[in-house]
This record gives sequence, C-alpha cells and structure tokens, in this order.
Amino acid sequence: MRVRQTSHRVKQTDAPIIVKTQKLTASAKGVVSLAQGIVHWNPPQQATDAVVEAAGDHTLNQYGSGAGLPDLVKALEHKLATENGITQFEVMVTAGANQAFTNVVLTLLDSQDKVVLFKPYYFNHLMAVQMTGGADNVVYGRCNPESWHPDLNWLEGCLQSSNPPRMVVLVNPCNPTGVLMSKSELQRAHKLCEQAGAWLIVDNTYEHFTYDGRQHTCVSGPHVVNIFSMSKAFGMMGWRLGYIAYPNADLAADSEVGFQMSKVQDTIPICVTQMSQVAAVGALDAGSPWIREQVQGLSSNREAILDALSPLADGTNSGVAGGEGAIYFWAKLPQGCEDDEAVVSWLVKEHKVCVVPGTACGCPGYVRVAFANLEEGKCKQAATQLKRGLQQLVDQGAAALDRSTSAEKGVDRSAAPNEDL
Repeated sequence: MRVRQTSHRVKQTDAPIIVKTQKLTASAKGVVSLAQGIVHWNPPQQATDAVVEAAGDHTLNQYGSGAGLPDLVKALEHKLATENGITQFEVMVTAGANQAFTNVVLTLLDSQDKVVLFKPYYFNHLMAVQMTGGADNVVYGRCNPESWHPDLNWLEGCLQSSNPPRMVVLVNPCNPTGVLMSKSELQRAHKLCEQAGAWLIVDNTYEHFTYDGRQHTCVSGPHVVNIFSMSKAFGMMGWRLGYIAYPNADLAADSEVGFQMSKVQDTIPICVTQMSQVAAVGALDAGSPWIREQVQGLSSNREAILDALSPLADGTNSGVAGGEGAIYFWAKLPQGCEDDEAVVSWLVKEHKVCVVPGTACGCPGYVRVAFANLEEGKCKQAATQLKRGLQQLVDQGAAALDRSTSAEKGVDRSAAPNEDL
C-alpha cells in the first residue's frame, strides 16, 4: 500500500514557537509567561459597543467585500493618510498581519525568487515563505551586532549583486529585537530597493509602541507595501484584524497588484469576519489618544524587565538590546549557555518563567522577552523570577543546567508530558 505523506513545503516549515512555549508553560504549575507578544488590555469600549449595536444586523451573516467593510476601509484610508503619511494606496483588510504578509508573499513572489529577512527575523515571516515553497531562497540579512539595526550597507551590496532579491522585508519597530529604525534608515532602504527594482515590505504591527520620545515613520512608493495590525495596540488579538496598504494602479510598478491579491484573498478568507470589522471601526473611533494611554502604562513593565535582564548587561548593556519600540527586549545568554532552547526549558522548570529562544528567530544563544502581556503586578513577579534565573546562569554557567539535569536522573517522569523545546 502506498503511504500518503504531507507536502515537502509544510515539512520545510518551522514549527510555531509560540505553540511550543504555550505547551511548555502549561507543563508545570505556576509558570508565568514572558513569551507571547500580546498586550494585557482589552479593546476600547467603542469597539465592544459597536459589536453590541450590530448584533442584530443580519447582513453581517453574509459574505462581505474582499477589500473590507466600506466603513472600515474609509476609516483606515483616513488613518493611513493623516497619521502615517502614506499616499496613492489601496487598502485590503486581512485576518491579522500574518495573513496580510502571506497575501503579499503569494501575490509578489514566486518560489524561486529570493527574499531578504534580517536576522533575527520574525518567525512567522519565515514560515510564510517556507510554506509557499521559498525556503531555499531566503537570504538572511545582517544586523549591526551592537545596535541590532539592519545593516543597510550589507543590503546595498546584496541588491547590487548579479542575482539580487526580489523582496526585502523589514519589521519596524522590530519583532523580536525591540529596536526602531529611524526615518533616514527607512528612506535609505526605500531608495536602495527602488534602484534595484525590488519590493520593500514593511511590517508596521508595532507602530504605536515607541518610547523615550522616538517616533515611528512610514515610507511609500510604487515598490512599497505596508502591513499593519490592530491586534496589539487595540488589544484585539483574538478578533484577527490586520490590513495592507499597497500602491494603487496609478502608482504601482505593476498596476495589477490589487487584482492579483484579490485572488489570494478570495481563496483564503473570502472576507474577514464581518463582526471583527465592526469592532475595528469602533476601535478606530477611540483612536491614537486611547492607544497612547495604554502604551504609556507599560513604563513600569518595561523598567522591570530591563532590570531583570541586568545580569546579562555586564554593566554596559551590550548584552541587551531593544526598548526603543515594540514590546520586546533581546538579550544574549552568558558564555557556555548558548543552547537557548535548553535555557528556556530550564527557566520554566527551575524559575517558573518562560521566554522565547533566539533559535526561533535564527539566532541561537539569545532570548526574546516580552513586557506587555502581563499586568504590572504579575509582570514584576515574572521579572523577579527571570532575574533570579539569569543571575544563576551568569554565576554558574552551563553547570546550572547540568545540575538540574542531574537532579532529575533516576526520577520516573514517564507520566509527565515531554514538553521540552
């Protein structure tokens, strides 16, 4: 009998790290997670009020426009023009920013085309490229080893090569590093891609999360596609609402971008859940002032996690990056503890706190730590546990991991779930 197997594309796709960390967190009692990049607040009242008011609208039970509810598209067009300064664009509403990125990959890339992802990359971006057959054609860009900003000199050389990439992907502010590209850096990347005839895709999911007076900026042009999300800023993770701003037919290098992308949209969701779009219209009524208030409330969390990472800073902060934007810090593990997956498992077992291993982002020996997913009290508790664990690693090195393993030898764990990363 012939054995039926899964596709080569899916087998080449990385397993979702957040699912792994969720299982790992659930494998022991009392574990607090600093792993998943979510926020602890709920959507604004305007969003829930809009949903309640629309509950009896039977038209929302039907299929909607692939581009999005007209009221939502209009509100997003206004936001993109006035807040982001984007011009000559069209909007497509998607089921989150991950679906937006998948739409873009399917529309603009063939499997043999090269695409640049800067290490450390956002894991779901790599998964989307892998799943669509492009795993062997990812070009991993370099970041400055001290600032962790994308190395644009490297990008210039890459784009000027005999076989340049067709697409360059930036996440700004960055998941996983928490750094924020400046306006001049974005403009340089924009110009380099324009000169090379490459698409520039900018994921702006964390546009509202900037700190210490920094500001997020956008670029636009015939070769630029911007991706946005309502999940983080508005606390709408489960509502699955993102959107794409792509160049319109008058501006686009390929005037059929919208038409071709509509094929992808119709094949995957047909349309985004209409009630989610109603909630999004209400959230946009609350707008940036409401978001600013929530983000400002993260200051104590941010300080607590930065302090928790101080054992890795060695007095210079050279081992810790981020805090400029998004909701993450990026930290280098002590020498001898480069097996970040083992460290993450050890932190869960010994110190009841979970983070994301850098291996999931293409950089072993590092960890990503989130600071927005817990309310202040719980975040401080998690920070205390994390600091204690990291200090033990600094003091004892890999011996701390070895002792933990040795202590478990001879213990019957056959009934316990094996949830190690």
